[in-house]
Amino acid sequence: MRAKMRVIHTKKHSDTCEELEFSAVCKNNGYPADGSDENNSFAMWTPSATLKMSITNPALVGEFIAGQTFYVDFTLAE
Repeated sequence: MRAKMRVIHTKKHSDTCEELEFSAVCKNNGYPADGSDENNSFAMWTPSATLKMSITNPALVGEFIAGQTFYVDFTLAE
């Protein structure tokens, strides 16, 4: 499964730790009826989602910016 999520909040705790919060892409004023906006498909099939994580990789701390969008892939781990 693939979701498309937007960074909605970042909180840096230190140079080596940051909290990230994501939500599913959505639009307050709707999408074009012709489906030309890619986010329309993601919002239709995953209308609501949140993800919160803490990262401690120094190479990534400070790299995420509110408003950026990312694909999040879920692969079964066995």
